Amino acid sequence: MSAAASPAPRPKGTRQRGVISRLLIAAEGPLSVPELHSRALTELPSLGVATVYRTLKLLQEQGAAHIVTLDGENLYEASGRGHHHHFACRSCGRVFTLSTCPVALPPGTVYPGGFVVEAHEVTLYGQCPACAAAQG
Repeated sequence: MSAAASPAPRPKGTRQRGVISRLLIAAEGPLSVPELHSRALTELPSLGVATVYRTLKLLQEQGAAHIVTLDGENLYEASGRGHHHHFACRSCGRVFTLSTCPVALPPGTVYPGGFVVEAHEVTLYGQCPACAAAQG
């Protein structure tokens, strides 16, 4: 077989990065490493959790993903979603991205006491629609 007929070698991890990136983009909220690993295993059965950590670190370095710290736990989501906040369901534990901001506090606002706002993060807690309906 000639060199021209053989496929070009793929850089190591390209498939893993693609799957993990796609899962982050499709998620309805930030994901923990165990959640991301579990979802990725459906496409990559031999994927190790260490590879998930390495891939997330690389995606962060590239600006494609970032960390959301919620109750002391690092969760990961795709970058580029603009200003948004999160809702954490206390029943099922899932975290959802909220597309609207519940706080009208633009950067530059001077908060009482002289605090100058540069940014804000809000996490709402309660029951997601599915859990609320199940209790209803």
